Amino acid sequence: MADLSLRNVKKIYDNTVVAVQSFNLEIADKEFIVLVGPSGCGKSTTLRMVAGLEDITEGEIYIGGRKVNTVPPKDRDIAMVFQNYALYPHMTVYDNIAYGLKLRKFPKRVIDQKVREAAEILDISELLKRKPKALSGGQRQRVAIGRAIVREPQVFLMDEPLSNLDAKLRNQMRSEILKLRQKVNTTFIYVTHDQTEAMTLGDRIVIMKEGFVQQVGTPQEVFHHPANLFVAGFIGTPQMNIFDAQLVREGDRYFVELAGLRVEMSAEKTARLLAWDVASQPVKLGLRPEHLTLTDRDDAVFAAVDVSEMMGSAVHIHVSACGQDVVIVVPLSEEEETENMPMGQPVRFTFRGSAAHVFDVETGYNLEYPQKSEPEETAPPAVTVPENVPPADQTAEEVPAPEELPAPAEEAPVPAEQPEAPAPAEPAVIGDPFAEE
Repeated sequence: MADLSLRNVKKIYDNTVVAVQSFNLEIADKEFIVLVGPSGCGKSTTLRMVAGLEDITEGEIYIGGRKVNTVPPKDRDIAMVFQNYALYPHMTVYDNIAYGLKLRKFPKRVIDQKVREAAEILDISELLKRKPKALSGGQRQRVAIGRAIVREPQVFLMDEPLSNLDAKLRNQMRSEILKLRQKVNTTFIYVTHDQTEAMTLGDRIVIMKEGFVQQVGTPQEVFHHPANLFVAGFIGTPQMNIFDAQLVREGDRYFVELAGLRVEMSAEKTARLLAWDVASQPVKLGLRPEHLTLTDRDDAVFAAVDVSEMMGSAVHIHVSACGQDVVIVVPLSEEEETENMPMGQPVRFTFRGSAAHVFDVETGYNLEYPQKSEPEETAPPAVTVPENVPPADQTAEEVPAPEELPAPAEEAPVPAEQPEAPAPAEPAVIGDPFAEE
């Protein structure tokens, strides 16, 4: 078990392509951190730099108080679970799990004990004699996780481990990873592009875009207090509706005006806007679909139904309003039934002031939270977060660098990704970044 510190970490490919820009994050011991963002945002590159599979262009990485910038992967005491399982096809499940321990010359009795304990934790004890080709996708993923568990590393790294599974199996494996976290109780860094995985698994979520950290916070914080328009639209399913609206200040009161509807902001939001002396201005108004309410009020926003989707416990109504597509989620009780609304049916909706999020039109900042200094031309708007959200970009000067410590005695090999290939006569170490030389 160990804490991690990433300080001003940057990755540039070929001196031109910037994959990660000034990544700063402090990860506590036994914390579960999820890096989430669209494809190409730099999340997997960041994970591979922690693992030592990618060189760091700038910055420093500390694991357990030890600077590891130049430490080989096998000496970092970490275990990585890859997206495509990376199992040896010619080995049984038992041998795949035991492989790293055999390389480190553990006694056979210890290897057998560790393998069977891991198999029991993951409920794959009956599969130990099978080979990967005889396993389902979920079973192969469990084997890959089991191979990491037996090594008892300081840090688990998981690179989109569920992306190859179908929806039902992903849901099952998410719960298995949560159970595993309770049993193993070590530090996890988990990479995904699926915000549902991020919300359900992470103690804290790091949301990235184009190499920049947009916001760091708990699932509740990033959902209820999005730092900017990107976070607001990325977190939440269905995604947040964004409108062109007007923020009006009247003394110590704030109102939002949308298509003739005037709603007063809640006391909590008003206090935050007053703290930053926000003036009346055009804004981007964010409203989550589940916070919109159908009503018969004459002053409510008019809309016309495009299509309605029955989702079981709720109906997702897609409407045209304010010149754009809008989604409204209408929850249903156990006994309640509803018919699909016909296309073109007129409806009206309203919202509460506590559900309104107001963003700056130019920068995309959430106006409720403090703004940083003017960003450089090449950087996106600076991240703004609630006061109780840990900062996403502490500088190296804010946290003293720990002293260099000697490398740990134990080494931590993990088989690297291997293509499906004919079985060799004798098992061999092939391109294993975590193995002893």
